[in-house]
Amino acid sequence: MRLGCIGDDFTGSSDLANTLTREGMRCVQYVGVPEGRADPDVEAGIVALKSRSTPAHEAVALSLRALDWLREQGCSQFLFKYCSTFDSTDDGNIGPVAEALADALEASPVIVCPAFPATGRSVYQGHLFVGDRLLSESGMQNHPLTPMTDPDLRRVLDRQSKGSVGHVPFTSVVEGPEAVRARLESEQAKGHRLIVADAVRDDDLRILGRAAADLALITGGSGIALGLPENFRARGQLAASSDSWRGQTGRAAALSGSCSQATRAQVAEHAHAHPVLKLDPDAVMAGRIDAGEVADWVLVQEGLPLAYSSADPDEVRSAQDRHGGAAVAAAFEALFAEVARRLVAGGVTRLITAGGETSGAVVEGLALSQLEIGPEIAPGVPAIRAGENLTLALKSGNFGAIDFFTRAAAVLEGAS
Repeated sequence: MRLGCIGDDFTGSSDLANTLTREGMRCVQYVGVPEGRADPDVEAGIVALKSRSTPAHEAVALSLRALDWLREQGCSQFLFKYCSTFDSTDDGNIGPVAEALADALEASPVIVCPAFPATGRSVYQGHLFVGDRLLSESGMQNHPLTPMTDPDLRRVLDRQSKGSVGHVPFTSVVEGPEAVRARLESEQAKGHRLIVADAVRDDDLRILGRAAADLALITGGSGIALGLPENFRARGQLAASSDSWRGQTGRAAALSGSCSQATRAQVAEHAHAHPVLKLDPDAVMAGRIDAGEVADWVLVQEGLPLAYSSADPDEVRSAQDRHGGAAVAAAFEALFAEVARRLVAGGVTRLITAGGETSGAVVEGLALSQLEIGPEIAPGVPAIRAGENLTLALKSGNFGAIDFFTRAAAVLEGAS
């Protein structure tokens, strides 16, 4: 194994796996820290954790366990992957995890770059944009768990970290890898270890990747991985990749817990032509809706049924006020996990999920351990084979076009 990756949620790890697979690395996504040795043919291993919203000390401990396993597999470079919208709070977990990994690897400097231009995420003058909006005006300010109200990544990271934060500006990036390396060295000399790098185009990410060829640790969204495989290829360390993906026929179903603007629009579009079931939080919290009832409803529907809890920010806040944010989140995660188990037991072979926490709950509920990465459904979302007769699409909230659910079902079945 050449590149060892640690993802702070399951959909983000799939996003990263999608990028690395498209760039020619033999990639496997592991659910949690594996036991034993990896297949020797794996070139990039991604340990997918559910650590984005856990207490910082737990996220650090999990990430260090993942790092230990990846080091045992022989990795020479490591990537800490977090969301391209930098989902976190002032307590972490991006800063504490990045610093803990850097300490363990004695790594400095460490690039910080969540940019992913293919999905509209860019970093300029240290500020994160979603499309033409600052992060704080993109809808992420209403996130129920990690509201992002400050678009300046240097300030956000400074509040989470022990050390000071540096910056590689766009003017250095466009000059090429040597200019980036020079700026990294200059920022390191000022005492900065974590260094935010600007990137507005895929070409910028490839430049950063080349500049990071000899760095022990890189952090960012999946976009930062665009330029890394070529470094290994140039050293003759990658085998020629082969496409072994096969589609899966059979029943399809979708589950959505994301409350992002994109997912809410996708749910509304899907409802025009497919059966949908909205899961009311009061009914779930009162036990009036259970997993058996939801699964039974899905299994008797025609077409591509969707069960969802996605709601607008006012509805979400109201439910959190009545029942407590953590309690609502835990109840829906448990519900979706059990629904997924029942659907697969009932014959569903193509399962689509929207939302990082929802997808993580489903993956854990199905007790999956290793995922094979297939073709891209949408930027950042690959098709995944999770077993002999089960394929998945695990979507982060803001990803995908308006017809994502039907598109995902078609790709999982084998459509190009």
